[in-house]
Amino acid sequence: MAKKELRQRAKELAKEYGYLQYMLERYLSLWGEEETLRFIEACEQPIRTAIRINTLKTSPETIMKRLQTKGVILEEIPWLIEGLYADFKGFSPGALLEHMLGFYYVQGVPSMTAVDVLDPQLGETVFDLAAAPGGKTTHIAQMMQNTGMVIAIEQDRQRMISLNSNIIRCGATNTLVLRSDAKKVDDLPFTPDKILLDAPCSGEGLIPLDPTRKTSKSMADIRFCATREDEMLEAAVNILVEGGIMVYSTCSIAPEENEFVVDDVLKRHPEMEIVNISTEFGSPGYSEPYGIKLNKSLKLARRFLPHLHGTEGFFICKMKKKEGSNNED
Repeated sequence: MAKKELRQRAKELAKEYGYLQYMLERYLSLWGEEETLRFIEACEQPIRTAIRINTLKTSPETIMKRLQTKGVILEEIPWLIEGLYADFKGFSPGALLEHMLGFYYVQGVPSMTAVDVLDPQLGETVFDLAAAPGGKTTHIAQMMQNTGMVIAIEQDRQRMISLNSNIIRCGATNTLVLRSDAKKVDDLPFTPDKILLDAPCSGEGLIPLDPTRKTSKSMADIRFCATREDEMLEAAVNILVEGGIMVYSTCSIAPEENEFVVDDVLKRHPEMEIVNISTEFGSPGYSEPYGIKLNKSLKLARRFLPHLHGTEGFFICKMKKKEGSNNED
C-alpha cells in the first residue's frame, strides 16, 4: 500500500472505529489491512479472566475444588502450571474469601508468562523493577518457594500500598520492598542473578481492557515511554551478574517501545544476547518492523496480540549476560 493510500485508509478506519489516525497508520504498516481489521475487531471483545494459584498458601487441588464448589468454571492454561482461565459467572474475582486469603491472584496470561519465562530458581537473588501492584513479585516468590531474595522496586508511593498489601496477602516472606527509581539501582548492595523489568509503558496493548487507550496516547507519549524504558533497561544490564538472565516486557504492542528499545541496548552491550523462549506461546518478535532492519535475534522474543492469542497485547524478551563479559576489552 502506497504511503498516501495508507494514510487515507488509516484516516477512514480511525474515524469509523474511534482511534487516533497515527495508530492505524502504524498497524497498517505492520500488518496490512486484513490483519488490522482483525485486530480492531478483537479489541472489541472481552479478555478472559485468568488467575494464578498461589502455592505458598494452598494446593491446586484444594483451591480448584473450593472455587468449583462456588460455581467458578476453570480451564487450564497449557503452558502455565499454576495458571487457569476462570469464569466467575458475574461475580467479582476479588470478592471471594479465597482471594482475600491469598489463595489465588487475578493476573493476565501474558503477565504470568513473563515470570514463567524468567524461571526464578530456589535461593537466587531476583530484582523486580517497577514492581507494583505485585502480581509478578508474588509469582517470583512463589516459584522460589520463599527462598533466596526478591527485591521489589517501585518509585510511586501510592502504588507501593497495593504492592505491600499483595505481598502480605500472598504470604511472600522472602521479599524486600524498596521505594526507588529503577533507573538508579546501581548503588544497591545486591547483585541480581535475574531481573524482571516489566517496564512502565504507553499501555497500547490494553485496548481490549480499556477502550480509552484508543485515543489517550500520542506518538510523543510513546517516544517518551521508549526513552524511559531504554534508561531502565540500561540500568538493569549494568547490575546483572555475569551469566544472569533478564526478562524485558511491556503491555505495549508498539515496536518503538519493544524491539527498537532492545535493539539499541544490544548495540551498546555486545555482552547481552537474546535467548530462545522454549515454551510455545505467542508469535515471534519483529526483526524488520516498518521495513527497518533490526537485530535478527529479536525473532526469539514473543508477542501476544488480541486477534491472534485472545489476550491483551504484550511483549516478552529474554536476554542473557555472557560469562566473562566484564573482562572483555
